[in-house]
Amino acid sequence: MRIVMIAVMLALWLAAPGWADNGFKEGAREVGQGFKKLGSEFKECGKEVGQGFKKAGLEAKKTGRSIGEWFRDTGKKTEDAFRELGRNIRKFFTRKV
Repeated sequence: MRIVMIAVMLALWLAAPGWADNGFKEGAREVGQGFKKLGSEFKECGKEVGQGFKKAGLEAKKTGRSIGEWFRDTGKKTEDAFRELGRNIRKFFTRKV
């Protein structure tokens, strides 16, 4: 009887690591699948962020152009005002009294 009990215990003791191994493999497989899914989610998130930056860049470019146009127009108006001021000063001093 003791020998049978020892044999059963040895059989269970030798089989236990095999069960743990299969569970470990399945757990590792699930972890791997989770990482794969997480990676694809990060990829999608990265695409959305990239598109957001692209849109922001285009908006900044449009804003920069409008600011540049404003400075150009303001510069032309200032130039015209100084030119007119110079003409008025010349006209004032060249007038004969």
